[in-house]
Amino acid sequence: MGWKSVVSLSYFWGALQGSAREVELGTYTIKSHGATLARNHSNDWLILFLLVVIEIILYVIHPFYRFVGKDMMTDLRYPMKDNTVPVWAVPMYAVLLPIVVFNLFYIRRRNVYDLHHSILGLLFAVLITAVLTDSIKNAVGRPRPDFFWRCFPDGKDVYDIWGNVVCHGKDSDIREGHKSFPSGHTSWSFAGLGFLSLYLSGKIKAFDCRGHISKLCIVFLPLLVASLVGVSRVDDYWHHWQDVFAGGFLGLVVATICYLQFFPPPYNTEGWSPYAHFRALEELRTNSQQAPLRDVEAVRNNNNLMLLSLGQNLSSPPQLYDVESGRP
Repeated sequence: MGWKSVVSLSYFWGALQGSAREVELGTYTIKSHGATLARNHSNDWLILFLLVVIEIILYVIHPFYRFVGKDMMTDLRYPMKDNTVPVWAVPMYAVLLPIVVFNLFYIRRRNVYDLHHSILGLLFAVLITAVLTDSIKNAVGRPRPDFFWRCFPDGKDVYDIWGNVVCHGKDSDIREGHKSFPSGHTSWSFAGLGFLSLYLSGKIKAFDCRGHISKLCIVFLPLLVASLVGVSRVDDYWHHWQDVFAGGFLGLVVATICYLQFFPPPYNTEGWSPYAHFRALEELRTNSQQAPLRDVEAVRNNNNLMLLSLGQNLSSPPQLYDVESGRP
């Protein structure tokens, strides 16, 4: 399997370097086009800020406390465990890691359109997924597999006259215990790493119909990491398998939609760069073709002016001056 890894890395390095044809068409750096590009998308960045505010509000508010009867406790008695994947680690591999990869491509290709749109698309994918995930969590209020021990840490269960639980555990544990569906770890992972997988598949041209299966190793690697994160949520008894499946599906769908807003599909021949880059290249070609025509037109106008001036001088009769008197 070692040679397959070498081949996959070679594809990645080749994509990182880029072909001379792609780079020579136009270079757009942060210094030359970054400020203009950010101003053009100021509304998008404002929406991102609003999504952050909404996500904070959704995290603070209490979820729906649904009815949990005694007969339901059979599937909710799993032990409480720590997270295999800590909460703080999720934005590290789902957001910061893809941004590092985007910057590596920018360092080589100097394409600010690619850098800006990839970061913007990634943040939209993650934040939209986060808002949808937490909205559904709070609305559904499904208990986690370890809900019994969150509700009754001493093991003594108590129920009211309606058969609903009367919890006497910590408020924070009880509130968190009603946020099982869907899995936030999984949805974030598939949103961020799913976006990265689509980005890499376009850069290395994984679907160029040449049959290089080794390229798929790079494409599937981020998805494998996201899948393992989802499996860990079930192993830690923080989620049911349905929670993980729904979270992964949600994150991947949102990532795909956000990616296609900025980039052509990975199987497209132009899937290696965003739409905005190709529009800029087309404008560059148009201007370069019109420049010689403008120069020819300017020369033609100058020649016409010279001929007109010469004709006026020839048509005017010569005048003789008296040198001594200074009169004609």
